Amino acid sequence: MYPLFKRSKKAALLTTTLTVLLSVFGSTGAISVSEAKGANEQTSPVFQEASVHDPSVIKVDNTFYVFGSHLAAAKSTDLMSWNLIDSGVKDGNKLIPNVTEELKEALAWAQSDTLWAADVIQLEDGRFYMYYNACKGDSPRSALGVAVADNIEGPYKDEGILLKSGMWDEISEDGTIYDATKHPNVVDPDVFYDKNGKLWMVYGSYSGGIFILEMDPKTGKILPDQGYGEKLIGGNHSRIEGPYILYHPETDYYYMYLSYGGLDSVGGYNMRVVRSKNPDGPYLDAEGNDMTEVKADPSLPLFDDRSIEPFGVKLMGNFQFTREIGDPGSGSGLGYVSPGHNSAYYDEKTGKSFLIFHSRFPNQGEGHEIRVHEMYMNQDGWPVVAPYRYTDQEFKKNINANDVQGTYQIINHGKEITNAIKTPSKAVFDKKGKITGDVKGTWSLGKNGEAVVNVDGTQYKGVFSREWDSSKEQTVMTFTTLSNQGVALWGSRTEERKDKDVVAAVKKDLSIGDTTSVYQDLVLPVKASEDSTISWTSSNKEVVSNTGVVKRPIAGKGQATVQLVAKIQKGKVTGTKTFNVTVLPELTGPVIANYNFDDVQGTKVSDQSVNGLNGVLQGGATQLTSGKKGAALQFNGKDGYVQVPGLVTDAQDFTFAAWVKWNGGGDWQRIFDFGNGLGKHMFLTPSQHTGVLQFTIHNGVDQSLLSQAKLPQNEWTHVAVTLEGNTGTMYVNGQPVATNKEMTYNPKDLLANEAYLGKSRFAADPYFNGSLDEVSIYNQALSKEDIQSLFSK
Repeated sequence: MYPLFKRSKKAALLTTTLTVLLSVFGSTGAISVSEAKGANEQTSPVFQEASVHDPSVIKVDNTFYVFGSHLAAAKSTDLMSWNLIDSGVKDGNKLIPNVTEELKEALAWAQSDTLWAADVIQLEDGRFYMYYNACKGDSPRSALGVAVADNIEGPYKDEGILLKSGMWDEISEDGTIYDATKHPNVVDPDVFYDKNGKLWMVYGSYSGGIFILEMDPKTGKILPDQGYGEKLIGGNHSRIEGPYILYHPETDYYYMYLSYGGLDSVGGYNMRVVRSKNPDGPYLDAEGNDMTEVKADPSLPLFDDRSIEPFGVKLMGNFQFTREIGDPGSGSGLGYVSPGHNSAYYDEKTGKSFLIFHSRFPNQGEGHEIRVHEMYMNQDGWPVVAPYRYTDQEFKKNINANDVQGTYQIINHGKEITNAIKTPSKAVFDKKGKITGDVKGTWSLGKNGEAVVNVDGTQYKGVFSREWDSSKEQTVMTFTTLSNQGVALWGSRTEERKDKDVVAAVKKDLSIGDTTSVYQDLVLPVKASEDSTISWTSSNKEVVSNTGVVKRPIAGKGQATVQLVAKIQKGKVTGTKTFNVTVLPELTGPVIANYNFDDVQGTKVSDQSVNGLNGVLQGGATQLTSGKKGAALQFNGKDGYVQVPGLVTDAQDFTFAAWVKWNGGGDWQRIFDFGNGLGKHMFLTPSQHTGVLQFTIHNGVDQSLLSQAKLPQNEWTHVAVTLEGNTGTMYVNGQPVATNKEMTYNPKDLLANEAYLGKSRFAADPYFNGSLDEVSIYNQALSKEDIQSLFSK
């Protein structure tokens, strides 16, 4: 054993040995029928979110810290409420205040202005060692170094680069010519102690695979004569990255967590685990495969996922426990998209284990947040992950067959690397141990919540546990299990109600959105909670059909009013709900809105087009008498913006054009942001996190235009974006600076109900700091000549 301060990063060892059963099942919670009825009366856990990509955990005293990419870090005392410490590779970051100078060698080598996944550990001298890394991104040209601080929150001082990669046609760290199919990309470090106090670093992403090196515990640097170290897994550019190794004292295994696939919302990122009796391997999966041999097939196209996806124990990928209309709670259900690049933590006092990772979310684009889930060891010594995020609630009652029996939503995570979101099947667990429904089989309950689930000929082992479902605001019975093939099977029990209660709940919950100003086809649902049905009748089928198809009055003819009646049925019980719908006439184009800011009266910003889509001044947005052409509008960068009608997106082909004078400031300010919820939006930002002007339209997935530079500061610049068919083009001062021929989304499909000039629809983004003039929006794509004409006027 080694001193306690060496364990501050990962509490991986125990000074006394607990029984395996205590760790495996001792912390699961039971749910009784009486408790379920009163679940809504419980105090809801309090969560506070933060965004740290690739979070690596370290506990110092009573506080958990996570460090990640882009020099981001956050802290929490309960693994539920996170406070961001800082983020962004910019001077003034609390972690490394002079980062552009301090790490200039690494940034220069990597030809990058940002940093990737960091890892922090406290060594025997009591100081904190941050293992940073910078990567070019489109190649494995990377540098990995270490910086040291006396305080966990910095400031960190550089101790130098430890490894480099991507030196094409040159001698690499092992004395041979660098080969990206065999040599590593020196990023994603994790530094850890083994059970005997020896210090190691595991690292790597794609390229030649995941490697491990022995480290000097006194200096925190690599011991000599190891080159890149020993390879553990991967090669031939296989999409495997983010290694994290944690020793578990009760199974006496080292568990290496990995992420497969691509990290963005369409990359199919997923978390896997393999194990070994030794820190430097060999690591095996649940089927006994030696992971050293797992790599992409060089004869297949680059990033060959099919060759690697059968290997490794898949803990979690894309999934969603869907919520139907009338189900308890709100929203569309809980789920994750591309969860990954995790770290893990073992609490030696409680025997609890935690998985800490970042995740994106269904229909929310590239936004990501920290998530923490509890883990349990199953009967075969493999970790299984709780289906819902961790809370500090404790439930002590035993689990019995009555607690388990009921209807479940079941998620089978499979082994695929895919961007498809796994949605649930339904099955009934009866109290005699039989499973019927979409899947069939048997279940059994052992001591302390032990679960064995046999489904369609495959056995899964794990635990039944009580978890908090934040979408329903109540506790639910769940199970998390794993097959011998390394497939995770989860279940979440649903509430059972009488038919009349289902109909009443559907009626209360049923909505078809804002019906006061309809200009698009309506989505009229026909299915609802617990297999109830909905049928529709329209009072004027020429304007709105029974299936929701809308035919708008022609421009100038005025609006139309229609009544829609929904009939809800469950068994023999029925109910109705009526909606009054106002359908707007077609807009007159091609200019559907024009704001020259010459006519601002009080808070009213007049639309100079015939459509009258007037805006409203909010906060610190004021008229500037001398703009680019006549008056302009000035935004204070604190709370000023203009709210405009969502109808500004009523276009299939589209143009936004404006004169912009940007005063600089934080990334992700908005020139405009139009959308509906988190899943449908379009925006234009003068500078995003990599420092370029960006336009994005999102309807499930981002489709973007990125220039080569940020918008110029403190000068009037003409900016335009056009969408024509599947082609998007961005112009700066009359010249095209970006084109994308795969932009398939149309603005009108966003059904925008929020539309702002100068403000993001995401609360974390800063307000626009600058001025706008001559803002025009068209329902057609202007030609290059038209854009140049607007610029030259």
